[in-house]
Amino acid sequence: MTWRQVSELKSILAKESGYTIKGGQFKFALTYPNFYNVGMSNLGLHIIYQLLNSRAEISCERFFLPDEKIIAEIERDNSSLMSIETQTPLKNFNVVAFSISFEQDYFNVVKILKLGKINPLASARTKFDPILIAGGPCATFNPAPLSSIFDAFVIGEGEVVLPPLVDVLTADENISRAELLEKLSNVEGVYVPAFPKKNIKRQFVKNLDEYPAHSVIITDSTEFNMYLLETARGCGRHCRFCMAGYCFRRPRNRSLKTLQAAIDDAKSFNKKLGLMGAAISDYPQINELCKFILDNNLKMSVASFRADSVTAELVNALAKSGLKTLTIAPEVGSEKMRRVTNKGITEENIFNAVKLGINAGIKNFKLYFMIGLPFEEMSDVDAIAELVIKLKNFLPDGKFTLSVNPFIPKPFTPFQWAAMADKKYLNAALKNLRAGLKKFRDVEIISESLKSARVQAILSRGDEKLADIVAQSDSPQKFMELFKAASLDEKFYTQRERNFDEIFAWDIINQGVTKKYLWQEYQRAKEFKYTPRCFDGCKRCGIC
Repeated sequence: MTWRQVSELKSILAKESGYTIKGGQFKFALTYPNFYNVGMSNLGLHIIYQLLNSRAEISCERFFLPDEKIIAEIERDNSSLMSIETQTPLKNFNVVAFSISFEQDYFNVVKILKLGKINPLASARTKFDPILIAGGPCATFNPAPLSSIFDAFVIGEGEVVLPPLVDVLTADENISRAELLEKLSNVEGVYVPAFPKKNIKRQFVKNLDEYPAHSVIITDSTEFNMYLLETARGCGRHCRFCMAGYCFRRPRNRSLKTLQAAIDDAKSFNKKLGLMGAAISDYPQINELCKFILDNNLKMSVASFRADSVTAELVNALAKSGLKTLTIAPEVGSEKMRRVTNKGITEENIFNAVKLGINAGIKNFKLYFMIGLPFEEMSDVDAIAELVIKLKNFLPDGKFTLSVNPFIPKPFTPFQWAAMADKKYLNAALKNLRAGLKKFRDVEIISESLKSARVQAILSRGDEKLADIVAQSDSPQKFMELFKAASLDEKFYTQRERNFDEIFAWDIINQGVTKKYLWQEYQRAKEFKYTPRCFDGCKRCGIC
C-alpha cells in the first residue's frame, strides 16, 4: 500500500457525493484510461456506474490513471493501483471493464493494467486473473487493435448489452475461463476474440426515456464542473468524416417532460447544466428546454451545436449562463469541400451563428477546421483563411481561435476507404493557413501534433497485426518503436486508398448501416454531391 495514493484517493472521495460503497459479492472495476478529472466528465462512466451498482450482487468501483508522482510511488514500492471507493487493488476484482473513447488512450490502458499487476496480454492471463472487458466508441467501431488485451468487447450501448452480459458473468463461479468466454460470445452485442464470429450486431437503446443519463457522482473536480444531462443520442446528418454519426445512428431524442423532470432533480446540486448530445441545436424543443432551464434560475452549457439549426434562444441562454466563447465547427472553408464532407451548412449559416453570438454580447469565437480531407486541394485550404478574413471583417474587434487538425479516416464512415494526407502536404497546408492569417492579431491557430495524428490514424483502421504491439505499448513512442521493429508499413495503414472489395478488420461488426451505402456516399463525395439528412420513412442506409 502506498501512502500518497491512499491519501489522494481518500481526498477525492471526501469531495464527492453520490458514490456507492456496498458489499456485493461480485466485484466490478469500472476503469477510465485517463485522469480522474477527464474520466468524471464522461457521462457514459456515470451511466454504467449506476447501472452496475443497481444490481444487488455487484459492487462496482472506479479506477483512473494516477498522476506521475503516484505512478512513481507504485512502481518504487511494487504496490498496486487501487480503487477510489475502498482502495482495493485492481487485481482483486472479478471483472475489469474499460470505457474507451479515444485511440490515444490505448496506451493508458496498458499503463493501468501494469500498475494493477495484470498482464496486458490476454493469452498470458490465468484463471486467477480478472476478466477484461472493453466498451465505448473505440470498442464499438474497431476492436481489432485491442484484441490481444481484452477478453470481450461490448459492441454498442451498454444499457442494452450489460444486463445479459452480467447475468452470464455472475451465473456460475465453477466453470473454466474458456467456458465463460464461450458463453459471453453468445450474448447479443458481445465480441470475444477467443471465439470469433461474424455479423455481431451493434446494440442500441430504442427509447431513451427508459434509461436515465445524467451525472450520478457529484464533484467539483472535473474538467468542466457541470451536472451532465443527455438530451439526445445519435445523429442523422450524414457528415462523411464522422464515425459517431454512423455508429450511433439512428438519432433519438429524450422527451421534454423527461428532461424537465431530470432538471428538477438537478436543482439541488446548484451546478451549471451540461447538455450532452451530437448536436444540441437539433433537439426539436430546444427553445422550450432553454426557457425551462433559465426559468429555474439555472445556467447551462452545450456539448455542441449546428450552425444551421442554432437559435437565438439557445445562444442567449448560453450567454446568460456566462459563456464567453462561442464554438462553431465549419470544418472546411470552400463550398466544394462542404459538398465533399456533406457538412450541410453554408457560409450564411456560419455568419448567422456569429451574428447571434454578437447580439448576445459574445465576441470570442472558436472555429474547428480539418485539413487533408479527401479530394482537398491547397485552394480549399486557402478558402479557410478567406472565410476567417470575412468573419474578421464582419467583427473587427472579435477574437477568433482556429483549431485546425489533420483529417483521420475512421471505420464505418464513407471515408474509411480514403487515404490520409501525408506529412509534407499537411505541413504545407498549415504553413499556408498561418501565412494567410498572420497579419490578424486576434486570430490564433492551434493544431494537434502531426506525430499524434499519425499514431491515431494507424490505430483507427488498425487490424489484428497491431494487437500484440498495442498490448506491449504504454506510450505512443513505444508503439511506433515496436511498429517499426515488426517491419509494418505505415503507409499501408494511413496513406493508401482502399477499394470496395477490401475486407476490413471491423467487417465482423454489423452497425446497421450497410457497406454498400457507405461506398455510395464515398462516390457521391467524389462527385461533390450532397445527401439529405435522415427523415421519417427513409430506408437509405439500412439502419431503419
